Amino acid sequence: MFYAKEAMSASKKKILIAEDEPQLRKMLVDKFSVSGFVVFGAEDGKVALAMALKEHPDLILLDILMPVMDGMEMLRELRKDSWGKNAHVMLLTNLRGSERVLEGVELGVREYFIKSDWKLEDIVKKVTEKLGIA
Repeated sequence: MFYAKEAMSASKKKILIAEDEPQLRKMLVDKFSVSGFVVFGAEDGKVALAMALKEHPDLILLDILMPVMDGMEMLRELRKDSWGKNAHVMLLTNLRGSERVLEGVELGVREYFIKSDWKLEDIVKKVTEKLGIA
């Protein structure tokens, strides 16, 4: 007997995009919004941390290098929270093979994207797979 599993709707999933480059943040917010996600954008780590703790997104796309509070500091603070210690985070970076990426792995991040190596469609696909809606 075959049982069909009802696909989860992306529209019920929340994504936080923490990216200080305004054009890239807008492109990501727009692409995920069009794909049916509820999307929040943050221009620095301090704003991102506050949004994450308030909204409890299903996934956070986190730039490593940001003003006010960088991505690694934001991630360390996030992991101190009872909800945040298990939050799904994917890193965005321009840094190849960096110590910062290794620090993210130590803080429970399993995926990262080198900004110059991906297309918007690739990141949406990876996020939907991670959230089990692909």
